[in-house]
Amino acid sequence: MGGVSIAVCPGSFDPITLGHLDVVRRATRLFDTVVVGVARNAAKNALLDADTRVEVARRALEAEAETAAVRVEVVPGLLVDFCRQVGAAAVVKGLRGGADFDGELPMALMNRHLTGVETVFLPGEQRYAHVASSLVKDIARHGGPIEDLVPPAAAEAVRAAVAHPA
Repeated sequence: MGGVSIAVCPGSFDPITLGHLDVVRRATRLFDTVVVGVARNAAKNALLDADTRVEVARRALEAEAETAAVRVEVVPGLLVDFCRQVGAAAVVKGLRGGADFDGELPMALMNRHLTGVETVFLPGEQRYAHVASSLVKDIARHGGPIEDLVPPAAAEAVRAAVAHPA
């Protein structure tokens, strides 16, 4: 293989969760360089704007020695173009269960079809199997506890966003 192995961990990260951090942490053990790609998904109604999601992810990753060197960047268009731009050989995605796999497999196959980039699926840590960004936002909107589901920077940003919707 030779050279430096680079992987992209993409997602909307609205907000980044402890499950996301677990996948990124494990990706750093498999690849020399990991880039978290924050997607601007027009199909999703984001609570946090892209700049906030990038900043929250950076703060969360910098808080741990194992992930402090992980880069966080916005994916401006197609994921495969971003992978080519950063020199990534692989996309790393976490799976909580079969439904995640069913949703991710067609994207992985299309990404490989378009550019040859491979997707590596990492099974999520069981203790985070119930954690989804959409559920975190719903809980926060109703005043429920989210601090055990997301890193402190994310909890702070989500609380601020639900208190003062745009």
